[in-house]
Amino acid sequence: MKKYIIILIASISVLSCKTQTAAYVPVSTNAPITETAAFFKEINKKPNFQQVKINSRVNVETGNFIPTLDATIYIENGQKVWMNMIAVFLNVGRGIATPDGIKGYEKWNKTYIESDFSYLNNLLNVNFIDFSSLQNLLTGRTFIPVNEKNFVLKKNAQGYQLTSINNLKFENDGKTSEYAVAIDYDNNMNLSKVFLKNANSPDNLEVSYSNWANFESMQLPTNVKIIIKGTKTSQILLENTKFDSSKMDTPYSVPNNYTKTEIR
Repeated sequence: MKKYIIILIASISVLSCKTQTAAYVPVSTNAPITETAAFFKEINKKPNFQQVKINSRVNVETGNFIPTLDATIYIENGQKVWMNMIAVFLNVGRGIATPDGIKGYEKWNKTYIESDFSYLNNLLNVNFIDFSSLQNLLTGRTFIPVNEKNFVLKKNAQGYQLTSINNLKFENDGKTSEYAVAIDYDNNMNLSKVFLKNANSPDNLEVSYSNWANFESMQLPTNVKIIIKGTKTSQILLENTKFDSSKMDTPYSVPNNYTKTEIR
């Protein structure tokens, strides 16, 4: 059940198969940029859209067969992320995230979950994801806290790169985690890659974006790749095929006779 619920809620984590952690090799960089205020202001801009509907094809690689899924992702800025999933013309489940937490159900095993964001953080091997981070991750915005004093900014032929000066520390529910962080942007300041390496474990998270589309007043990524690595690994590829700004209904209710999966 877990592999389907993860896809439903955020499309950003799945079951895993064992592999070795690969090292991240950043693009070659030139001397650090000293005047950085304008850059950080630009990448930290708050999203100004009202809502966006995304049609997407979802491919999951876990070592186990999972069919390609057709997803409708509907995001109301700051309020909710709703997702409906279809496989081979059959509805297989639905999920919704709000600032209060996440919910989802899947029809194969007739199970559902209700959780705060600690569940999603555990699946991603991080501890800083909240609703705002989730929304930013899906729409290609910087989804970790980025403060000018904590990073070195460099310019290269591909664009820009931020590298953390020291490990970034995140605290959640009394747990503190540290990460080395590298973030790449293209020459238009669109996000290219985010790489986080846990300082105290083999875990790392890599999210890549490509083929940006100009949609109304914003840029949105056509392709999103999410990789979670450690003693296990999993990968999700999102191919966003259509964007729409019209409002839509987002019904969510757990069908009768479904079993709640307890979160541990």
